[in-house]
Amino acid sequence: ANSLIRSFCVILDETMARVVKVFRTLRNHWKKSTFAVCVLSYGGHWLYGKHCDQVMRTEACLEAREYGRQQIAPQEQLRKATVILNPAACGGKANNLFEKNAAPILHLAGVEVTIVKTDYEGQAKKLMELMEHTDMLIVAGGDGTLQEVVTGLLRRPDQEKFSQVPIGFIPLGSQNSLSPSLHLLSDNKVKHITSATLSILKGETIPLDVLQIKGEKEQPVFALLGLRWGAFRDAAATISKYWYLGPLKTKAAHWFSTLREWPLVREASVSYLAPSLRPPDEPLQKPPRPNLLSRIARRLKNYWSPPVEVCFFFCLRIIINIHLAIYFAFKRINDSLMICAEPDDLTVGEFITVGDKKEEDPTLFTKKSTQLEVGACRLQLPEDTSGFYNIDNEEYEAMPVEVRLLPRKLRFFISAERRDQLLAQTHQ
Repeated sequence: ANSLIRSFCVILDETMARVVKVFRTLRNHWKKSTFAVCVLSYGGHWLYGKHCDQVMRTEACLEAREYGRQQIAPQEQLRKATVILNPAACGGKANNLFEKNAAPILHLAGVEVTIVKTDYEGQAKKLMELMEHTDMLIVAGGDGTLQEVVTGLLRRPDQEKFSQVPIGFIPLGSQNSLSPSLHLLSDNKVKHITSATLSILKGETIPLDVLQIKGEKEQPVFALLGLRWGAFRDAAATISKYWYLGPLKTKAAHWFSTLREWPLVREASVSYLAPSLRPPDEPLQKPPRPNLLSRIARRLKNYWSPPVEVCFFFCLRIIINIHLAIYFAFKRINDSLMICAEPDDLTVGEFITVGDKKEEDPTLFTKKSTQLEVGACRLQLPEDTSGFYNIDNEEYEAMPVEVRLLPRKLRFFISAERRDQLLAQTHQ
């Protein structure tokens, strides 16, 4: 027994000596020790994040596999999906994000997928002119890709037919402004992409209004979010130049804008039509066509007493910002879009504060804002006006334009959870 106790004490002394030596080494080389702890902590956190991402991918693939195991009739065809993928989105990372997080889900679900990759800006519009029949259209990219696809789709001669094709949006861009309206927000990009892809498989859709924006000579451009013009837009376009200021870059961009020019005034005139009542939702099956005599009587009535559209006009002589936006809601009384114009009497401090808030929420209305609910409008600019519009966060040369609302023009896939949220907000 004494020998065992003696051996235990020797081992304990050796162990304590090693511990003391380790702590002495850490104390003598504290800089290297601190650096090593930081590297190991970051590496452990990074590995844990990669493990969580892989778990989410696996769960999404298992859920998608259940759709692929569903039996179909012998004469029934597989669902066809055409994917418009912009590999340059998200700084060139979009292709890798799609292949790792979205493509396996679509293939496991038994969908016949055709992937078309864009090579340059504006190609998506041309690709839509050549698109053949498909059961669903999937846009994998950001705001720019989505806006090009919608514009190309609605410019087709047979757009009435192809606008019935449901559209899915997989957010892969640096800006995905429509995504919060269709999917639950998530800080994890993998979860955001896999959830958006699964919502396409589940088949829940929602009709969305579209803005038709037409210049005097140009072909129409179509938007899902809105049009923005003025000093706030110009200042927001320079935010990326001040990336080195971190969270202060938005305030810095607006402050430097005031140093270059103040007051930041713009002149424009707006004529508009009053909004019309929103008809009830269209039935899934079209009603039977009226007989020939009824159609002739209706045409004669419209010829002899055509409906009259009353046009209103007001002039914004000095403004800071104009924002045309679609009001997104399930139950609406009118088919309308909102015009928001900021006044010219904002101080420099107010301009910076409001601009910072508008960067987070472009549809933000201040107490001094002029707000109008209209059915259609025409924005007239002075001849010497230069600058750009932001149409769904894409730059277009500023010119006189006519903006019309196309109610419930397109159908988009939406997650069931997000749809329930919107319904709950509507009933409140």
